[in-house]
Amino acid sequence: MERKRFVPWVNGLNSVSTKSNQTNHYKPRALRIKHTATIMKQPSTLRTFSFCNMAAGSVLLGLLSLGIVGNHAQASDKTQPNQLAPKKPNPGIIPIQSQRYGELVTAWWQWALSIPETQNPLLDTTGAYAGLNQHGSIWFLAGTFGNSAERTFTIPQGMTLFMPVHNWIFGAGVFDCDPTVPGVTCDVPTLRDKAAAATTGAEVVEASIDGVPVADIRSYRALSPEPFSIMFPPDAVFGIPAGIYYPQVADGYWLMLTPLPKGTHTIRVHVVNTAAGIDMTLIDHVNVR
Repeated sequence: MERKRFVPWVNGLNSVSTKSNQTNHYKPRALRIKHTATIMKQPSTLRTFSFCNMAAGSVLLGLLSLGIVGNHAQASDKTQPNQLAPKKPNPGIIPIQSQRYGELVTAWWQWALSIPETQNPLLDTTGAYAGLNQHGSIWFLAGTFGNSAERTFTIPQGMTLFMPVHNWIFGAGVFDCDPTVPGVTCDVPTLRDKAAAATTGAEVVEASIDGVPVADIRSYRALSPEPFSIMFPPDAVFGIPAGIYYPQVADGYWLMLTPLPKGTHTIRVHVVNTAAGIDMTLIDHVNVR
């Protein structure tokens, strides 16, 4: 769960907002978010996160204005680090060359961070909130804040799944630069370098679907094509003030799965990143009905 990406899509809508150019206004003490699992605290920073449920009206409006609901974003994926196919094909996993990976990285973070703490899917220990604010034909699977978890939930048949394995967001809203770190300019290249280092620093990155390991998983690295905004709701995770924050960039290892057949499926992720203090296993029992 790392950092951020995208241009401010709302101007003057909130007291905590951003300019239409790339200058940021006040933003609450940001989090450092790290999605695959764990909250990594660095000097006043949180790096692991994912939210979902803010009043459906305003969140959905924002997502629609970004073009990420239903068809999910139309951004060009020109900055993706991986252009070569995995050495071994993985049936049931959409190739990383798909432009949608980069688009969905941004959309996933905006979805995750729009949900209040009490219902946030990343803090969910049972799977009860897995379906919050899910729209269209893409279903976002939540990670954790770095802790291990085991969840069970049900999804409709025919959904494409998009999930983080080890992901990061850096930026204005997550304690990397102004306004959550006052006086520190948000320099996008610097944020991208930090997100890349956090992503590639993991010693162990593993995932399996129904017991079948994902081959060459590090080839499934995707990042946000452009810096992006995030909108924190009232009662956001970690007490961050509600509002719109820009810029963020995101990086990480992600998987996009073709629709699973009816029945119960098990998705397992294991990540060790010693520098980030992460050693986690996440198990999702997914019932397709």
